[in-house]
Amino acid sequence: MGVLEWATSPWGQRVPIHIAWFLIWVAVIAGFLFFIVHATYLRYFAKTREFAGGISPAEAARIPEHVPRHSLAARLFHWIMAASMFVLLFTAFLPKVGVQFNWVTYHWIAGVVLTASILFHIIHASFFMDFWAIWPDRIDLRDAWRRMVRAAGKPEPPPDRFAKYPLENKLYHGAIIAAGLSAIITGVFMMSRVRTVFFPRNPYLFSDMTWGMMYVLHGLAGVGLIALIMVHVYFGLRPEKRPITKSMIFGWMSRDFYLKEHDPKRWVVETSSSSSSSPSTSKGLEGRGLTDAG
Repeated sequence: MGVLEWATSPWGQRVPIHIAWFLIWVAVIAGFLFFIVHATYLRYFAKTREFAGGISPAEAARIPEHVPRHSLAARLFHWIMAASMFVLLFTAFLPKVGVQFNWVTYHWIAGVVLTASILFHIIHASFFMDFWAIWPDRIDLRDAWRRMVRAAGKPEPPPDRFAKYPLENKLYHGAIIAAGLSAIITGVFMMSRVRTVFFPRNPYLFSDMTWGMMYVLHGLAGVGLIALIMVHVYFGLRPEKRPITKSMIFGWMSRDFYLKEHDPKRWVVETSSSSSSSPSTSKGLEGRGLTDAG
């Protein structure tokens, strides 16, 4: 059983027409297997996380009680993108598992919304945000190596606290970019095969072989997004990740979580005199071990 389905063109050429639809279930099962393996590892094998260095009470006192993380524009983009992606996946794959409805119009409209939101995000991230904050740097790679070595029980210095985005967030972002752009670019061309308000229908824009490969890439990106979105929702619901999820709703995370997970030198936040803690608060911070290495 192959992963592609083939057909013969009117000219006798054997061309791919789309992926084999059993890959939908492969993606779903892979997502659930990831849940089980990850939860089992955290429950029985993961060690207590330690970080190098410490945060002084004076430095901690300068951090506001609510640390800004996501602007309103970034949050609106995220939820619009999420809604359009769910509509795209449901309209694409529900008919393939037996739920029949007139899905084409809903699918291309959701695709237009997703494309517009991504274009907005590219401009917003490039000119109004720290563009490089979401890309891995040398410290991320060094600390990933340290965590692997320490997990194997070998001596290695503890990693630093995270920047604004931990390495796993950055790697996930890269995977979403690859799958999302593959689906968007192929989807924009595929819109020429259906009637829309944007341009006339033209199913002869490419050769049969090119169309076939485009459908295959679009389908592979789609099933890949099934697994990626399942993993994203899983981490968003995990107790230790809920402060990050809440920050995508309210725009901020608590000072305690920030100081526990993030390095003020790698993620510099806005501070003000009104947000500084009193001496008694600073003493409490010191009592909670913020000056310790762990």
